[in-house]
Amino acid sequence: MQKRCDEDGVFVVEGPKMAAEAMKSGFAVRAVCATTEWMETYSPTPGLECYEVSPAELERLSNFKTPNQVWMLVERGDNSSFPTPHSSLVLALDRIQDPGNMGTMMRTADWYGIRHIVCSTDTVSCYNPKVVQASMGAVFRTRVEYVDLPQWLSDCGMPVFGASLQGNPIGEAQRPDGTAVLLIGNESRGISPEAMARVTHPVLIPNIGGTAESLNASVAAGILIDRLWTNN
Repeated sequence: MQKRCDEDGVFVVEGPKMAAEAMKSGFAVRAVCATTEWMETYSPTPGLECYEVSPAELERLSNFKTPNQVWMLVERGDNSSFPTPHSSLVLALDRIQDPGNMGTMMRTADWYGIRHIVCSTDTVSCYNPKVVQASMGAVFRTRVEYVDLPQWLSDCGMPVFGASLQGNPIGEAQRPDGTAVLLIGNESRGISPEAMARVTHPVLIPNIGGTAESLNASVAAGILIDRLWTNN
């Protein structure tokens, strides 16, 4: 299914909340498969290609164990051309593989008004169904680019803050005084050596408890965004 979606330039959206986000986003909805309950509640736009399906049929389409009323195919367009409202931060993601982490970081960025995310080419697709679902609508509001990340970091002309065990503790780190990049690395391997070489401000979240081996990548991103960029 994912390969076919990639070839056709579409992505899957599931559930009433995400379907509502899709329909108000301006993205073109190519097709809808939904239960009678959803059809009667949401009254799809006339002319939209809609198919009324049973819960059992919806389950066969769904990527999730518990399907939720509606399944949509939405055209991707080109979100690299999205306008990026003024923000003091660009989020850069290096080799992120877990769809839940990727979607959660998109959701967190959306909450803080960060509209530009730059990813290494081996980061999971922002259109992966689990990423889309975890993003809770951020996929419709965020410019996501896939680039040669070390080269992009070299060329961006901004200070690069990177999560690192060798960094300055976050409480002592210099806060950015303008637009900057926050770089988050792979869940188990961290930031690649090539990308780390472009980090100008390594920062560390101290392990106060002293027991856990590491922080979840999306949790670390949320802490760093909040501590370094709020009230900036």
